Amino acid sequence: MERLRLKENRIISFPRMEMMGIVNVTPDSFYSGSRTGADQDPARAAFRMAAQHISEGALIVDIGGESTRPGAAPVTAAEEIRRICPVIRDLRAAYPDLVISADTYRAETGAAALEAGADMINDISGLTFDPDLAGVIAKAGAALVLTHTGGRPDTMQQDPQYTDVVEEVYDFLRQQIDYAVSCGIGRDQIMTDVGIGFGKTADHNLQLLRSIDRFRDLGCPHLLAVSRKSLIGHVLGQADPARRLPGTLAITAYAASHGIACARVHDVEENLDIVRMLEALKG
Repeated sequence: MERLRLKENRIISFPRMEMMGIVNVTPDSFYSGSRTGADQDPARAAFRMAAQHISEGALIVDIGGESTRPGAAPVTAAEEIRRICPVIRDLRAAYPDLVISADTYRAETGAAALEAGADMINDISGLTFDPDLAGVIAKAGAALVLTHTGGRPDTMQQDPQYTDVVEEVYDFLRQQIDYAVSCGIGRDQIMTDVGIGFGKTADHNLQLLRSIDRFRDLGCPHLLAVSRKSLIGHVLGQADPARRLPGTLAITAYAASHGIACARVHDVEENLDIVRMLEALKG
């Protein structure tokens, strides 16, 4: 059974697939249903969205303050902190046992989020965008989602190239796990993520999903973040992310059958229902 160690040596286990609910305190994330940043009271709207995810069975809630969709422009660390830290503080006060993840690649934001009550950092850059982030995570004793990305969000989809995408992503994750450990982050505090949609074509993404078992050798629980992404739109001809839930559910079911620990999703109830139904069918 896979486990992940959080701050204060708290352990979460994955005897079966769990859900990470997405909360974007942003006005420009690719799926409008996940945005709360344009609300008159963004922190309150984000709290309500998180509470809904929790009520639907999410084990982890992931709070982000900067869109990392392809082509997205970055925001400052100060703005990112202003967006996410009030939400994290409110969630920690209301849900003392909740696992809270902060979606950031910046050391300054990560430190503020962990101080506000986050348990883990979800870094899309795999510790490559900010050299100080690993030290911040290690000092706090926090967990890390270590993701592969093929470049920065504003340019990563400009003709991504790989000789062997599966082995190159595998090698990157293996090397960055070793780097994180060398910085003081425990191996048992690391989740991996192949980074579907981050600097990859639809074919690259499909190759990674077809070969997802390859990543078991890394020895870390795996997070799969595919919810409503453009890969689904490409395969099914659905340009609108609002119409990509069925495709998302298909990938979640596939991932559950391959032992993926956790899925990062916009729709917790629907994804969790399909996983639990599959479990019942398997007995």
